Amino acid sequence: MWKSTLIRCFNRLNDLIDGFHLEGRILYDDKNIYSDQVDPVRVRRKIGMVFQKPNPFPKSIYENIAYGARINGCSGEMDELVESSLKQAALWSEVKDKLKSNGLSLSGGQKQRLCIARAIALKPDVILMDEPCSSLDPLSTEKVEELIHSLKEEYTVIIVTHNMQQAIRVSDMTAFFNAEEGESGNRFGYLVEYKKTESIFNNPQEEATQKYVEGRFG
Repeated sequence: MWKSTLIRCFNRLNDLIDGFHLEGRILYDDKNIYSDQVDPVRVRRKIGMVFQKPNPFPKSIYENIAYGARINGCSGEMDELVESSLKQAALWSEVKDKLKSNGLSLSGGQKQRLCIARAIALKPDVILMDEPCSSLDPLSTEKVEELIHSLKEEYTVIIVTHNMQQAIRVSDMTAFFNAEEGESGNRFGYLVEYKKTESIFNNPQEEATQKYVEGRFG
């Protein structure tokens, strides 16, 4: 849960939670995104988010892309934006003849790719993905993982996953986190190790990472 909380810090979504408190800084383009001078809405436009459970708008497939783009100030030819976003999300060929259909009518994997297309339409620099395949079947998971590989050529993609095999398949760099119980009894997360994925799984330097990779964790 705290890994999800961490990545929601990266685009200030936690600001929407009553009682949320953050100490320290998060730098993006050499600027602290939690500075009083930074507009959180602009942050969320540059750092998009795809959630664990697909959450299309209860609108047409077309409007899922167009509406999200409009309310975030995107201008230009909307038909072209919808098509290019769906193509980037590897969904265009499956939905091009039913753009007026409700986005909620799609399969689970298609819904998740529609949500990815919606994020792409805003032309972000970074795409955050919080367990994007956890509710999908193996075939849909494979398609989303293939999509992640293509997206990382153009975007920085940060993905939270508990699936060690998925991390190996899709990531170039891996950060391994652990949790401990503090003096107050609350659990807190911390970074154990961060390095190239191949190295962290084949030659981990920290004992906790090694135990996890070898299946001896917890």
